[in-house]
Amino acid sequence: MSKYKTLGAALLVMLLWGSLFPMVKVGYAAYGIVTVGDILLFAGVRFTICGAIVSLFAFFKDKASYRPMAEVWLPVLLSGLISIALHYAFSYLGLLWTEASKTAILKQVASLLYISFSFLFFKNEKPTVKKLLAALLGFVGILLINANGQGIHFQLGDVLILAASICLVIANVISKKVFDRISPITATGVSQLFGGVILLAVGAAMGGQMHFDFAKTHVMLYICAASIVSYCLWYTVVKDGELSKLFIIKFAEPVFACLFGAWIFGENILRWQYLVAFALICAGICLASVTKKKPEQTDA
Repeated sequence: MSKYKTLGAALLVMLLWGSLFPMVKVGYAAYGIVTVGDILLFAGVRFTICGAIVSLFAFFKDKASYRPMAEVWLPVLLSGLISIALHYAFSYLGLLWTEASKTAILKQVASLLYISFSFLFFKNEKPTVKKLLAALLGFVGILLINANGQGIHFQLGDVLILAASICLVIANVISKKVFDRISPITATGVSQLFGGVILLAVGAAMGGQMHFDFAKTHVMLYICAASIVSYCLWYTVVKDGELSKLFIIKFAEPVFACLFGAWIFGENILRWQYLVAFALICAGICLASVTKKKPEQTDA
C-alpha cells in the first residue's frame, strides 16, 4: 500500500474502532447485558462470529494461506488470547463503569507505552530522553482526566481499560513478528475465532445470557461488520507499516469515540480535563515520534 492509502486505511480503522465504544454500550441495552457473564458472552458471540467469517473468507480465497499455520500457530493463538480474550474482557468490563469517551482516551496509553519502550521489542528502536518525556506527558494527561475536586481518582473501570491498553501493545508486537510468515487476514480470522470461543465459554460458564431481539439485530450486525473490516485493515497495514507511526495515527481513535459518544449518548466531551488531556497525550505522541531531519550533503 502507498503511504496515502496506508494513512487512509488506518484513519478508517480509527473511525470504526471509535464508533464501537458507544455501539457496544448500545448493544448492552439492546440485548439485556447486565452481569459479568452476560458481558463476556456478548464479547464471545461478537468475535466468534467475526473470526468464523474471516477464517472462511481466507480459506476460500486462498487455501494456501493456511499452510504456514503449522509454524506460527502458537503466536497466532497467543495473539488471540491477548488481543481478543483478555483485551476485550478488560475493555467490555471497563465500559460497564466508564464513559465511552473516557475509555477511548485511557486506551491511548498503549501508544505511549509502545513509543516510549519500543526498544524492548525491536532492535532498530532506541530509547531516548525525548521518548521518556513523552511518556511522562501522556501519564499526566491520563491522571488529569481522572481528577476531580477531591484529587486524582481511578475507578475499577479505568484500571481495567489501562490493562486492556497494555494487552493491545503486546498483541500488536506479537502479530508484527509473525506477519512475514502468514497472511494478516488468515491470522486475524484464526486469532479472533480462538479468542471469541474462549470468551464464549467463560461467559456461558458464568451463566451469561443474551436476550435476542430481531428488531435490534442491526446493532450486532454493525458491531461485527465494523470489527471485521477494521481488524483486517489494521493488521494488513501493521504487516508492512511502522508500528510507531501507526500508534501515532491511533490518537484519532478517541476523537472519533468522543464524537460518536456525544452523538449517541449526549456525553459531555467539553470538560476542561478532557481537552487538556487530549492536548497532553497528543503532545507526548508527537514529541516521541518527531525525528530530526538529517542535513543535506553538498558536493565539495
